[in-house]
Amino acid sequence: MPEKSDVKQGTLALMILGTLHALGALHGYGIARRIEETSKNRLTLNYGTLYPALLKLEQEGFIVADWRQSENNRRAKYYALTAAGRKQLARETREWHQTADLIASFLAPRREV
Repeated sequence: MPEKSDVKQGTLALMILGTLHALGALHGYGIARRIEETSKNRLTLNYGTLYPALLKLEQEGFIVADWRQSENNRRAKYYALTAAGRKQLARETREWHQTADLIASFLAPRREV
């Protein structure tokens, strides 16, 4: 079984936005399960981290929330992406790729000059 790691600083918002973009509105538990599933269970998602991140994204206008009945007939808060959230997802995705490319250039084998 792979070793589980914590979510890296600055990546949770991107994972939440990407999850909502891919699957549509979900409740917090569904978002957490999808992130863990997508990571092939290599990530551990702490709910003490998830819910403050959801609140922050909602306050920034990137997601909206409303109360609905869940699959098991319980009341749950569902989160959905806004137009601003789609723009933020595109911006963060672009920035993540730029950062990954930069770091990869430092990790690539170097040839002697």
